[in-house]
Amino acid sequence: MMLAQPRYEPHVVSPGGGVIVNSFGMAVQTERAEDAVLDTVIVGSPPDARRPPDEIVQFLRDSFLRSRRIASVCVGAFILGEAGLLDGRRCTTHWMFGDELRRRFPKARVEIDRIFVNDGTIWTSAGMTAGIDLALALVERDLGPEKARAAAQNMVVHHRRAGGQSQHSALLAIDAKTDRIQDALQYARRNLSKPLRVEELAQAACLSARQFSRVFQLETGLSPAKAVENLRLESARFMLEQGRLPVETIARTNGFRDRERMRRSFLRTYGQTPQSIRNASRPLMSI
Repeated sequence: MMLAQPRYEPHVVSPGGGVIVNSFGMAVQTERAEDAVLDTVIVGSPPDARRPPDEIVQFLRDSFLRSRRIASVCVGAFILGEAGLLDGRRCTTHWMFGDELRRRFPKARVEIDRIFVNDGTIWTSAGMTAGIDLALALVERDLGPEKARAAAQNMVVHHRRAGGQSQHSALLAIDAKTDRIQDALQYARRNLSKPLRVEELAQAACLSARQFSRVFQLETGLSPAKAVENLRLESARFMLEQGRLPVETIARTNGFRDRERMRRSFLRTYGQTPQSIRNASRPLMSI
């Protein structure tokens, strides 16, 4: 209905075919993998990151030669890694498993702070919901942004998040315990264009500057200045990913004063320049 005519024909495959019981006990009818002709192979997320059976590894190696592209969701990236498909490629997985992915597949270039990553014919996504963003990106690559937007609307989800978006929220990561510190952080988030000195934040928390600094450090493990920088970075990165405002405007809006200060902060935190992050987040063009 959304695409006017059928564009995709889904197949659920397994090495031997037949009924397979999944990780939460549901019986699923599958086709034998070698009997299916597949344009796109998507590896779902298993319940853990243990090594898959040899026949699945071989299937993926064969699919790499026969199929147009291969994708994984969440810790499905480990299955691609076992097949050698991540060697020399950029990839991602759920942030909780990023270090393990790096350790087990040192030839892979793991970019853990990403919603999804596309490197050639290999696509990988972060957590389960990021698999929706990856799927919409595949539709956008095949059919263009309007069809992808229609698919997102039909599923009642936000239109595809850019692959370069962070998996994390700075406000959640700071994890303040008391209302007073949370109030100060919310105040900071609403006023990022201001200098946001300790005295101003302390006033928002109804504490003295000295007491505020001490309590803030105890609750969050960060200095107020570092926490504010993290909030500035997150907001600036989001604006860059939207791709609408000039970099200089984004820098001023988020309290960096000029683009060079923002550039240094991005390099120190993300290892990338603001322009690199903007380029990685641009909408995919259909081919």
